[in-house]
Amino acid sequence: MKLMFIGADHEVTGSCHYVECGDTKLVVDYGMEQGVNIYENVDLPVPCAELDYVLLTHAHIDHAGCIPLLYAKGFRGQIITTYATGDLCQIMLRDSAHIQEMEAEWKNRKARRAGEPEVVPLYTMDDAQGALSHLKTFEYGEMVRLNDNISLRFTDAGHLLGSASIEMWCREGEAEKKIVFSGDIGNKNKPLIRDPEYVKDADYVLMECTYGNKTHGAVMEHIDELTEIIQRTLDKGGNVVIPAFAVGRTQELLYFIRKIKSDHLIFGHEGFEVYVDSPLAVEATNVFKKNLMRCYDEETKALVEQGINPIEFPGLKLSVTSDDSRAINFDQKPKVIISASGMCDAGRIRHHLKHNLWRPECTIVFAGFQAEATLGRSLIDGASEVKLFGESIDVRAQIKSIKGLSSHADVNGLMEWIKAFEKKPDMVFTVHGDDEVCDIFADRLRKELGLNASAPFSGAVFDLTEGKWLVETEGIPVAKAVTPARKRSDSVFARLVAAGERLARVILHNEGGANKDLAKFADQIHSLCDKWDR
Repeated sequence: MKLMFIGADHEVTGSCHYVECGDTKLVVDYGMEQGVNIYENVDLPVPCAELDYVLLTHAHIDHAGCIPLLYAKGFRGQIITTYATGDLCQIMLRDSAHIQEMEAEWKNRKARRAGEPEVVPLYTMDDAQGALSHLKTFEYGEMVRLNDNISLRFTDAGHLLGSASIEMWCREGEAEKKIVFSGDIGNKNKPLIRDPEYVKDADYVLMECTYGNKTHGAVMEHIDELTEIIQRTLDKGGNVVIPAFAVGRTQELLYFIRKIKSDHLIFGHEGFEVYVDSPLAVEATNVFKKNLMRCYDEETKALVEQGINPIEFPGLKLSVTSDDSRAINFDQKPKVIISASGMCDAGRIRHHLKHNLWRPECTIVFAGFQAEATLGRSLIDGASEVKLFGESIDVRAQIKSIKGLSSHADVNGLMEWIKAFEKKPDMVFTVHGDDEVCDIFADRLRKELGLNASAPFSGAVFDLTEGKWLVETEGIPVAKAVTPARKRSDSVFARLVAAGERLARVILHNEGGANKDLAKFADQIHSLCDKWDR
């Protein structure tokens, strides 16, 4: 049995790890790379059509976002995850497919005008729908026997609704090993969802280390801080505009604002309205409501038992259509507007910024991490002017940032998670962290806890039975000479190759079939080849 490192190794996004046990082949997560990555990710070692399973830790796009691409390349196995993650994937993967199609259409309109070749989307809505038809979901703590080789259990990771660590038991011949995939480990004392649960034992652990060298600092009183911002802004007749991630962060903010309203903390504007202007956020909020009792913490469950919805309150307005969104900025009443995207790089938030950034009575509140080279980061760093829709906008609004809202555990939380193992694992692999952070955290595990720890690069292969490396790699820098258009062209050809690999697999699977059916199948293949053999 072996483990291969594919994605989010010395990087934070694009999570993917391949496991081969007996005749079973699977991946844990198949995420999309986001932002700037410094290393190339190797390809899967087998055709996508040969994968039996995708085990999914949670629904964030950097863990789940390329599953439709896997389907497009021939994967027809099962996607195994928790109930709530399955519900979120239903909306998030469709939303991602819509974005892929819209971006391709936008690029093609420009390409047609310039006489340049057109591009195709990374994947389509049909690919997303096809992948979603292969979802199979389970409860936390439920023992799941996939086959004679693999059994698993999902443990609440406390990072996002439905997020999980995966305990996986692998059997090959007389050998049996337990591997734990941490997923993204959550920050403690967050609203709505439970704190991360701990795992007690494993032979091998793949552990995220996003904040493996940082602490979040003292826990802030978010309600007090948000109350002060809302009160001051409404008193001046302005709007509070909050760029927020549609899944997770938006729902936390609704929880805080419900508390502010129920405790009557705002004076003189008791009926102030709160707009959630993001179709994805609206759908995600409905998923949160659906999973109230399955995933929520005890404090939130107590509210539900009293008949209180923790993320609903008087004055909450859900904006879905474009007309709804436009109407918000024609309404002169002071209000709170929560809209995506969280880093202001796309979506409806950019329209709200255009209408509010130039107004000194307004406040823009950032409630999440802002990556380099994003509009959100520019505003946090003090930009006095920004460009939106080709127009220069003066920044006169107050810019505020609420600290400590991260959904990732900091280094102290990570250390607490790994210390919960009652017996030292044979090896801990540090993944899902920046280049230096993976090494720093592995070194800390070795020095402070006496653990065998390693920070592998993409392409490394480990023998789980023998406990030794089969292949060790160094990071392969991303080739700067490869243009996005060339990459997209290569990915389309790779999809064609994957289709051919699936065809070969189907042919072998039909060995021994009726001669009449096989002859008809052969004729169909020849007819297809005659069309394209040019």
